[in-house]
Amino acid sequence: MFVEANVLMNVKADEYVAVFGISKEGATVQECADKMDAAVKQFTTALRALNIPETNIFVDFITQPRTYGFEFTGDIAREKLTGFELKKNVSIHFSDRDLIDRLVVVAANQEIYDLIKVDYIVKDLAAIQQRLMQEASVITKEKIANYEQLLGVKIQPPAQIYAQRSGVHYPTELYDSYVAAESEGTQSPASRYTVQRARKGRTFYFNGLDSSGFDKVVNPVIVEPVVQFTLYLKVRYSSY
Repeated sequence: MFVEANVLMNVKADEYVAVFGISKEGATVQECADKMDAAVKQFTTALRALNIPETNIFVDFITQPRTYGFEFTGDIAREKLTGFELKKNVSIHFSDRDLIDRLVVVAANQEIYDLIKVDYIVKDLAAIQQRLMQEASVITKEKIANYEQLLGVKIQPPAQIYAQRSGVHYPTELYDSYVAAESEGTQSPASRYTVQRARKGRTFYFNGLDSSGFDKVVNPVIVEPVVQFTLYLKVRYSSY
């Protein structure tokens, strides 16, 4: 006889890491490096005004490819080297969730517009796994008691864990999007026209796992993006 328990736990992040991308172009490698050094210095100086220590900022070299353009001679377009492009990422570690809005503004003031990602960090993973296991244990015991009472079966100890599967779902993978607009269709003979559609804004929203399929949801009310931990437990019993 098998008894299953499926538990979901919503956990607010303890800390965050925001990663901004910086790109600078120049005719030479030295020109790129000088532009990049100036941009990084201005950005890190502005971050210190937000009480972010230098130890919480890391600059990561990404790539430095060559750039090419075309030179036209008569009816020939000949590709040639035009310069270089230097790319670096700046990672910022912080604990105040509301600070991300100010980081975006500070970055934009330095002409940095590429917010690559925001990582959500939960520190005490062991405590979370223990809580999930406790909840799953309670669920299996309650199900066994119900089976014995309602179905008249007798469960013979000891129990054996037959399968166990844990999962972690971060907000970066749980956002969905939609377009809040309706467009009119075109039918023949209108199909002979080239259609130039208007630009429509796309909306993104946090669409985390809901309670569907779970026996228990710990911290079920979600008002902000959270890290979602899951545990599936399958226990084997002997019955008579």
